[in-house]
Amino acid sequence: MLKVQDLDVRYGAVAAVKGISFEVAKGELVTVIGANGAGKSTTLNAVMGLVPLSGGEISLNGKSLARVPVENRIGMGMSYSPEGRRVFKTLSVLENLKAGGSTLAKSKTEARIATVMDRFPTLRERRNQDAGTLSGGEQQMLAIARALMTDPEFLILDEPSLGLAPKIVSQVFDIIAELREAGVTILLVEQNVKKSLAVADRAYVMELGLIVKSGPAHEMSDDPDIHDSYLGAAA
Repeated sequence: MLKVQDLDVRYGAVAAVKGISFEVAKGELVTVIGANGAGKSTTLNAVMGLVPLSGGEISLNGKSLARVPVENRIGMGMSYSPEGRRVFKTLSVLENLKAGGSTLAKSKTEARIATVMDRFPTLRERRNQDAGTLSGGEQQMLAIARALMTDPEFLILDEPSLGLAPKIVSQVFDIIAELREAGVTILLVEQNVKKSLAVADRAYVMELGLIVKSGPAHEMSDDPDIHDSYLGAAA
């Protein structure tokens, strides 16, 4: 579904992503792991069209995204839940969901709101509450629900468990696993390496803007280097 070739992203003289290539097949959950500053979030932003490319090519279902603006990528079946949740804190839960479905016809928006609230019952209970008054876990669920409003084929999740209590982290990963089982293709960046490898099909490891290792997620979990670098403290 997604193919990235020789992706290069620079911020002025700083090379944040250095010619990486990877792909995500339809129905896969692929995770990108690595330390802070490795270039993971920049890679996701490049895929979504939020930062310009210095080089390389990104295609979705065989179509180049080079000249496709970010708002039109939504219409191609992509959606994005960003790092830090970024819900609209002064808007209600319901208004946040409507914002996520702003490209849909009104009748479709109402249907999608009902669908995502079925998946996130807490949001139905909080539908008229300002998003800024929700707990961190509830805000994260709202961010994912908002991204699901367009019924995407391809979902990008950036650090969905960041800053959450362990119990809520488990709930978030249960939701991610359910989405995968429902057929949503997912590209996941996540600091919780143990849980992301447990739920993923394949994984890529980034260091200093480069992909240094890749393979099936279950093999990566057993890799001594991965374990020593990322799993030792969390195991």
